[in-house]
Amino acid sequence: MNNFLINIIGPTAIGKTALAIAVAKHFNTEIISADSRQFFKEMKIGTAVPDAEELEAAPHHFIQHISIEDKYSVGDFEREALRKLEELFKEHKIAVMVGGSGLYIKAVTEGLDDFPEVDPEIRKNLNKHLEEDGIDWLQQKLFVLDPDHYKNIDVQNPHRLIRALEVCIGTGKSFSSFLNKEKPPRDFETIHIGLTADREIIYDRINKRVDLMIENGLIEEAKSLYPKRELNALNTVGYKELFQYFEGETDLETAISEIKKNTRRFAKRQLTWFRKDEDIKWFEFDEDPEKIFGYIENKIANGD
Repeated sequence: MNNFLINIIGPTAIGKTALAIAVAKHFNTEIISADSRQFFKEMKIGTAVPDAEELEAAPHHFIQHISIEDKYSVGDFEREALRKLEELFKEHKIAVMVGGSGLYIKAVTEGLDDFPEVDPEIRKNLNKHLEEDGIDWLQQKLFVLDPDHYKNIDVQNPHRLIRALEVCIGTGKSFSSFLNKEKPPRDFETIHIGLTADREIIYDRINKRVDLMIENGLIEEAKSLYPKRELNALNTVGYKELFQYFEGETDLETAISEIKKNTRRFAKRQLTWFRKDEDIKWFEFDEDPEKIFGYIENKIANGD
């Protein structure tokens, strides 16, 4: 393999953006964002989109490139990201990818599993159950239809539950039976770099980031998006808690506390996902970047 993708992962607020920029500048290359929440142009503050200075420091792709009203799947991202990498590798031997969305990263580095088309009415019906019966109904249904997959996904994520259930119901087979089939090989080698820290440090960084988001105008941003709150893209941490505040279901202090709590839970799920991957080389969040550059250069020199 002549081309290398440096994949920088880790929990939210750990410092991935700063490292990605440092790596991109060191190797004179460009960055692909694999943070699915940062794709949406209307969601800037609540998704911690890199600021103007960071975006100028190294070329970024897939940052705020679609609308919350657009239909955009992980499969769409896989196709577009691979096309962009093909372009980048004409000019650079190395490219950088950064983000905390495990499924989107896997789509680019390994490829997605191939699922059959199912009747769209099934999804509509499942969304109706979510609305009327709550997420518990979806969780119990998946536990019955596919206990193996139930153990391996984020069962607090209604989109993941509905996706698995529509396949189970539409095909009569378990979702997990379609997983891990042979996929087309990639024409680049991936070097996985993970950033981590003690749990207390991660949680403290998350709490401080949420406070900064509030200071920078998250409440106003969420208020502007409130009329479109039914869109799937907005059913996410940082917005849904404030929507509850706008609806009088909670007070502002509680809403902010819930954002912090749910973001900490999200970070925990991210680490659970990434720690299954034995190919990731973990570094402390405050590691000297030069040491990480050296690790990457050694991997490239050895061709792996």
